[in-house]
Amino acid sequence: MNRWVLLACAVLSEVSASLSLKAALGHPGWYVVVVAGYAGAFALLGRVLRAGMPLGVAYGTWSAAGVALTATLSAVVFGEALGPVALAGIVLIVAGVLAVELGSQRGREREEP
Repeated sequence: MNRWVLLACAVLSEVSASLSLKAALGHPGWYVVVVAGYAGAFALLGRVLRAGMPLGVAYGTWSAAGVALTATLSAVVFGEALGPVALAGIVLIVAGVLAVELGSQRGREREEP
């Protein structure tokens, strides 16, 4: 499977676990989803690394996309505030991940003969 697809699945698994953690505060049955989501996220992240994606790119993308999606979805699902400063932070997170990916690509190009 494509490593970017695996990484997207890892992100979605982590975001599901994080959102379920909030839901579990009122309904403990959601803790099953929390444990399964985090376990799945780490297992998928391991597969991404085994598939050859650099750690900085994989972890940076995983964590940044997780933060951005969790913040956005918690505003939609739980009605949490997502003001201009938070939105600017999400934009900066995305820009940072893109910078890491571009830097990683340039580093790989220099290593190849």
